Amino acid sequence: MDSAVARERVLDAAGTLFYGRGIQSVGMDEIRSASGVSLKRLYALFPAKDHLVEAYLERRDTVWRGRLAEYVEQRAEPEERILAVFDHLHRWFGEPGFRGCAWINAYGELGASSARVAAQARAHKSAFREYLGSLVADAGLPERLADHLTLLAEGAMVTAGIFHSPDPALQAREAAAALLAAARA
Repeated sequence: MDSAVARERVLDAAGTLFYGRGIQSVGMDEIRSASGVSLKRLYALFPAKDHLVEAYLERRDTVWRGRLAEYVEQRAEPEERILAVFDHLHRWFGEPGFRGCAWINAYGELGASSARVAAQARAHKSAFREYLGSLVADAGLPERLADHLTLLAEGAMVTAGIFHSPDPALQAREAAAALLAAARA
C-alpha cells in the first residue's frame, strides 16, 4: 500500500473514531486496527497523535466547507443564500451520528493543551465567519451582520449537539430572517 492510500485509510479511521467517540478516548492502536495500517507506518505518516488530529480537522474542514458552499450556492438570491446556511445546518444536524461541531468538540477536549488543535478550531471558525461575511456583502447588508449570523449558527451547533435535535437550526434561521429584515429596514 502506498503512502497516499495509507494516509487516507488512517484519516478515514481517525475521522470515524474521533468524531464518534472523542479524540482523547481513541488510542493510536485503535486507529491502527481500524485502518489496517501498521503502527510503524502510522507513526511514519503522523509522528504524534497531535499531527493526526490536525490532519483530521484539516480534512474535515475541507469537506464541511465544500458541502456548505455547494448547498448554499444552489440558491439564486443573496439573502436566500444566507438563510440556506441554516437550512444546511438543519440537514447536517439531522444526519445519523451527528455529535455537534468537530472543532468545538476538539477544542473542548484539547484546546488548552494543544496549540495545533486550538489553531485548527480558530482557522475553521474564522473561515466560516468569512464565508458568512461574503454572503452578507453579496446581499449588500452591513458587515456586522455576519458576526450576528455567526453567533446564531455557532449557538445552534452547540445546542443541536447537546440535545441531539436539528431544531436549533430552524430557530436560528428564524432569528436570522428577523436580523435580515431589520438590516433592510
